[in-house]
Amino acid sequence: MGGHVSKGVKHEYGKAHLIVDSQESIYDGLPAEMPIWMSHMDCVETLPPGFKTLGHTDNTAIASMGNDSQKMYGVQFHPEVSHTPLGLDILQNFMYKICGCEANWTPNSFIEEAVALVREQVGDNKVLCALSGGVDSTTVAALLKKAIGDNLTCMFIDQGFMRKGEAARIRKLFSGEFRVELIYVDASERFFKKVAGVTDPEEKRKRIGEEFIRVFEEKAKELKSDYPFLAQGTLYPDIIESAAIAVSNTAAKIKTHHNVGGLPEKMDFKIIEPLNKLFKDEVRRVGVALGLPEEIVYRHPFPGPGLAIRVIGEITPERVRVLQDADMIVMEEVKAAGFYRKLWQSFAVLLPIKTVGVQGDQRTYENTVAVRAVTSEDAMTAQWAHLPYDLLEKISSRIINEVPEVNRVVYDISSKPPATIEWE
Repeated sequence: MGGHVSKGVKHEYGKAHLIVDSQESIYDGLPAEMPIWMSHMDCVETLPPGFKTLGHTDNTAIASMGNDSQKMYGVQFHPEVSHTPLGLDILQNFMYKICGCEANWTPNSFIEEAVALVREQVGDNKVLCALSGGVDSTTVAALLKKAIGDNLTCMFIDQGFMRKGEAARIRKLFSGEFRVELIYVDASERFFKKVAGVTDPEEKRKRIGEEFIRVFEEKAKELKSDYPFLAQGTLYPDIIESAAIAVSNTAAKIKTHHNVGGLPEKMDFKIIEPLNKLFKDEVRRVGVALGLPEEIVYRHPFPGPGLAIRVIGEITPERVRVLQDADMIVMEEVKAAGFYRKLWQSFAVLLPIKTVGVQGDQRTYENTVAVRAVTSEDAMTAQWAHLPYDLLEKISSRIINEVPEVNRVVYDISSKPPATIEWE
């Protein structure tokens, strides 16, 4: 467009302060100064012809720009996150006052459109739904049940990386309460072999993603009916962070998601992703509209590769078991303290580090567990949760006393960005 961008001398992450230079267009009716959330290492040196500076920070001379005649505007910060308190007002100014949009999206209108689209895409064919038990895949299953009825079969593949007792809970929930045809596959031994000796997080995700599809294909062939479609609970943040070409040719890949970039190029299924334009809060609203129970709708997100990306370094059955025990304690204490619904995610991470400790008057040399808890609106950005000291103390005490393989617990106080929510 004729402007020039260069690498900044000073990076800018997290909280920043915007000085509004022009209180019109996207800043119409808003204050002259506001807190914002930044995440960048580049800067606009020269504006494109026809544009003017709309806002700046102490570190960024052009933090926002606009061209009123072309109705084109840009911001360098994140207006879509809760850490930019007036960000929604900025977006509403753009959508309603400049673009002339109407606020007519509702969960029910989405369900109606999605059901029609699925019926058109699938026809009379049968669909296998990859089920994890989380809100995303459960909402997809409920949506598909509404759209195609008995032509839906859910398959839950236990890769061995689930939370403690999770496999049994999912089987009971879907086969019993939801009355959905469920195929349970215990493939844990196979997955452990697939990732044996692998420590690189991207390689873990790719191997798990490919094996996931191969198991699906094999099990689908064993069924009497043909299943040409595979449904997944992919959300829009998954696509953004995997930098799919459909989103941007220039976006940087942050991580390969199990159900996006981790899939092999060649597979026997056509993929159905009815939620791939939604954020998590929208999915939860759709889940409520579909009548899903609260315990599912407001469940913390759980990654597709499971605990495999929360066991840092090599994955073994023993290391996964240790993490399962520690993670269960985190969940129990967060819920008991009334913080579960206040957090976006909370979990334990097993580090590839052993440290010296003293337990029972004896020297120990055992594992370190990190506890991660964050607040967020959509997982695109997140702030570490300021949990009470007594809660953190109780979590630490229980883990060290009840999980003999652990003698040290640390708390992660990193925000996203620059860190991600998951450690791998």
